[in-house]
Amino acid sequence: MSAVPAQAQVHVDIGINLPGPPQWAGVPGLPVYYAPAAPADVFQYGRQYYAFANGGWYVGPGYNGPWIVVGPPYVPAPLLRVPVRYYHEPPGHWREWRHEEPPRWEHEYGHDWDRQRAGWRADRDHGERDHHEDHHR
Repeated sequence: MSAVPAQAQVHVDIGINLPGPPQWAGVPGLPVYYAPAAPADVFQYGRQYYAFANGGWYVGPGYNGPWIVVGPPYVPAPLLRVPVRYYHEPPGHWREWRHEEPPRWEHEYGHDWDRQRAGWRADRDHGERDHHEDHHR
């Protein structure tokens, strides 16, 4: 018997069924790609695909899933920094937010989440931060 707890992975249908591989474009200043012509909010980060649908994040091995729910504390910070303008299907209340800034995740997930993820806006990957600091020394 193993002492390691098993993690259940439940695949969910979030209604994203793209007809073929989307064309990807980079989000300026971030290591994230988005699909400008896709009818859904799909992103590529690292070697995984992410979708923002129904107010939540999902991850999958391909652009059409299969999708697994990603809890708010586990969404990679670069995805959280993607400006509102790169979302095709943003929730209605996002329309009043500045399109060149990231969504106000603390409003989506609560202030406790924002405290747990302190620095998600400023935490760039170490290479960018170190390069920036070296440049200004």
